[in-house]
Amino acid sequence: MSNLCRDDFDSGPKHVFSIEDGLWLGNLTAAIDLTFLRSNGINYIITVDSCPLPEIILDLRDINIKYIQVTDMDGEDLLSHFDSAYEFIKTGQEKSSVLVHCYYGISRSASIITAYIMKKYKISFDDAFQRVKIKNAAALPNIGFQAQLNLYETLGWKIEKNNMQFKLFRLKIAARKVKKVKILPQDCIDVIKGDPSLICARPDPKVYRCRKCRRILALQSNLLPHYINEKLSWKDSKLSSDYSGVQLCSDTIFVEPMTWMSVSQSESGKINCPKCQSKLGSYSWTMGCQCQCGAKVSPAFYFVPSKIDYSGFLQNVQATV
Repeated sequence: MSNLCRDDFDSGPKHVFSIEDGLWLGNLTAAIDLTFLRSNGINYIITVDSCPLPEIILDLRDINIKYIQVTDMDGEDLLSHFDSAYEFIKTGQEKSSVLVHCYYGISRSASIITAYIMKKYKISFDDAFQRVKIKNAAALPNIGFQAQLNLYETLGWKIEKNNMQFKLFRLKIAARKVKKVKILPQDCIDVIKGDPSLICARPDPKVYRCRKCRRILALQSNLLPHYINEKLSWKDSKLSSDYSGVQLCSDTIFVEPMTWMSVSQSESGKINCPKCQSKLGSYSWTMGCQCQCGAKVSPAFYFVPSKIDYSGFLQNVQATV
């Protein structure tokens, strides 16, 4: 997303609230009020908006600004910014005071501060949000940000990129963007995983291979397991468990997108073995796939089980490419 410019910086009357010592929650009007900033010793500002602050504020040498370009829509990814925002606020509180603002000071900025309170005090989303709500009764993260805050709690107040729910969350964010622009944007390239056939060490005890040529296609850790006749959703907290005592489906093998699949330039297509060109399955960023068990998976990158083998990884022996 490129930086936009705003001609009108009038977000109405100033709304700003002291959440705790050295931490303020406010709207855009508060962020461009130099008198307010100076009188409260605010030298750190987090802007969570579609546009950055005007140059009159950006050019101030004694003001440290972190810009998070996010619109107030429930499909936006704010979760990925929680850890870096926490570090910025922590530093700001130690040195002076911090203002976190969005346009109206209601949803995005309240979400960032709630995540900070959660991590700082190791408390639940509900408890942290109540602390914010007591100070600003109008604070209300949109429903998508609330779900992300709940996931942040599940993750233990830190981003775990290998967590199944977080993987699915990022894939869903990427799929929404592909639907809009028809290709995978650069800011979502992290969802495409590296080619496992190029790994010489033993990363996983088991791997998926092409049945015809034995080329390594995916690691065990790339599997996206799904429950029988259940929609695969990043909001499902069961996905952060160890799957013990739960029946998983094996009718279709869903995996993370891999670099060798070449799936970043179109919405859907076939998945062929990069070595022998055998058809292995298909992918769809936008339509997903309905498994034979009834489960809906979207976006979907899948192998047909009869086309692949699940076998051990030969340690210290480079895979055939």
